[in-house]
Amino acid sequence: MSEAEKNAPVPHFAIVVAMDEAGGIGKDGDLPWKLSADMAHFRELTIGGGNNAVIMGRRTWESIPDKFRPLPQRHNIVLTRAATMNLADGVDVSNSLDRALALAPDYDDIFVIGGGALYTEAARHPACRSIFMTAIHATFDCDTFFLPDESQWELESDTPPQEEDGVQFSFCIYNRKPCTKTNPN
Repeated sequence: MSEAEKNAPVPHFAIVVAMDEAGGIGKDGDLPWKLSADMAHFRELTIGGGNNAVIMGRRTWESIPDKFRPLPQRHNIVLTRAATMNLADGVDVSNSLDRALALAPDYDDIFVIGGGALYTEAARHPACRSIFMTAIHATFDCDTFFLPDESQWELESDTPPQEEDGVQFSFCIYNRKPCTKTNPN
């Protein structure tokens, strides 16, 4: 990381995730549920006013159907350790979350959109301020999980449960709890 990147202010960002009651977020590189309302919510949230960025891991990028890549009306940044990766024009590649954030200082909102390891890293990052969660009110057969430290987050809002194809879910927003420093004296 260059000296300029090290000294640049780190923009705040949020996580967007859909997860079941056990913290399951995926199975075999795909979502274990198909909820059109969740997809519409994701699209609306991450596009916003049209000046937003999304950061995702390589496997999340590869899980997006070709016809939807890159995600339109959003700046796409893919995290990978691969030295070379062929991506669409206008898609940035980064090898770390901090470098990805350095690529996105002038966007209105920045969202981390998966996968599991990136969610865990992002939730621990001090610049992560919110988690926009689609809470699936069921447990699915998942092989990928995200379990944020509940002591770090407080629920700001939760919609009444909705149901689609027999699956109940709610849209929730969690904000990072304020840091409280204790005086050792």
